[in-house]
Amino acid sequence: MIDFDLGVKITGAGFPVYKGKGAQLQRALINFFLDEARKAGYLEIMPPTVVNAASGYGTGQLPDKEGQMYHCEVDDLYLIPTAEVPVTNIYRDVILEEKQLPIKNCAYTQCFRREAGSYGKDVRGLNRLHEFSKVELVRIDKPEHSRQSHKEMLDHVEGLLQKLELPYRILRLCGGDMSFTAALCFDFEVYSEAQKRWLEVSSVSNFDTYQANRLKCRYRSGEKKTELCHTLNGSALALPRIVAALLENNQTPEGIRIPKALVPYTGFEMID
Repeated sequence: MIDFDLGVKITGAGFPVYKGKGAQLQRALINFFLDEARKAGYLEIMPPTVVNAASGYGTGQLPDKEGQMYHCEVDDLYLIPTAEVPVTNIYRDVILEEKQLPIKNCAYTQCFRREAGSYGKDVRGLNRLHEFSKVELVRIDKPEHSRQSHKEMLDHVEGLLQKLELPYRILRLCGGDMSFTAALCFDFEVYSEAQKRWLEVSSVSNFDTYQANRLKCRYRSGEKKTELCHTLNGSALALPRIVAALLENNQTPEGIRIPKALVPYTGFEMID
């Protein structure tokens, strides 16, 4: 299902090849996550997977995290670490009307992370890849409504994990554990039975006006005043660790059981 050695041959460590039911499971999860987002009112976007430096700066990846991004030096472009970057930058240098808010977008993309400095058991298997698939939620909202939007996003991600029948927990991050761009962040973790540990599968963040200030993303209120928006995003969901958790937590004597909600997307109920 997942060939790590072939990935090393073709590219290098951290770029696995998915085969047969492994590839089908990936595609099924992507379609399931996108359909669930659409039902929740998110507009699907298919953005580029390379961005310019201005886009990286707008969402806070640059100049802080350039060492973790793949840089195409000849063209001075960056492979995206998450769809948050291109989707949020749709609203760079834009003045929205108050009636347009909240804006709800979702996107499936491949994501690329150098994971510089990672070593040991954390980089083996599906824990920490250089290329992986992810569905991202992005919201642009008014300041007074952004906390409600954040809660709705948290409920959405929790609903996905419940439908996938995975054991999970939710952590509210303290200031020292959050990225410097976030004002409030919750992590979702699923339990890995094989590794006997919890693995992060989503971070849902409210950035307050931090990104909006960089992006010059504003809205015109009813009083015709121009004010900064709030931006929010969250993974819904990142696939590698979800795949690992599904394979590890659903083993039976007959094979690996596929959660009921996912069967219409896979076309099979068991992996034997």
